[in-house]
Amino acid sequence: MRILIADDEQQMLKILTAFFKKEGYEVETAGDGAEALVKFQETNYDLVILDWMMPHKDGLTVCREIKAQSDVKVIMLTAKNENEDEFSALQVGADDYIKKPFHPGVLIARIQRLLPKEDNLTFEDIVIDESTKRILKNGADVNATKTEYELLKTLALRRGKILTRQQLLDLVWGYDYDGDERTVDTHIRRIRDKILSDAIKTHRGIGYSLEVKK
Repeated sequence: MRILIADDEQQMLKILTAFFKKEGYEVETAGDGAEALVKFQETNYDLVILDWMMPHKDGLTVCREIKAQSDVKVIMLTAKNENEDEFSALQVGADDYIKKPFHPGVLIARIQRLLPKEDNLTFEDIVIDESTKRILKNGADVNATKTEYELLKTLALRRGKILTRQQLLDLVWGYDYDGDERTVDTHIRRIRDKILSDAIKTHRGIGYSLEVKK
């Protein structure tokens, strides 16, 4: 599950990012409402968390614009304490509303209530088992490493979409990874050898995609 958190308080972003990553979520952040909308346009998210008071565009405005073009779940955060503010947030489409300060565990519980549990990802005779973090072919474990599992899962979640090597590095290895992009090629080759499938397509000079015939 991928989450976008928008808040102009950097400490809040750091705390929530660390907490959510520990829980297994993919997290991206934005420091203001305008940046949040740009990222929302560029990436598919399962959930967006918006602080009410942000520069450039406030959370209410961002929520309204997001809901006008998608059904992604939105949680509003606010330091305000008026009931009419909660009503305003729900009126523009927010799915939940949490008042600061709060324990991150409470926010996790709200997220789990809003988002469906992940099902296994499948294509051809391959199963990406979310519960055991394994890749199965015809029911047999292919003995993928953690990185191979995350890489194939990342491609499967975005099947049909070309991801550059840098995007894959950011999504799988993390934004602070400073290794060579060729490590992606090495791991793709190993995955292909293990799953014995040509579903992973190479786009020369660009990156990779998972293409599955219907």
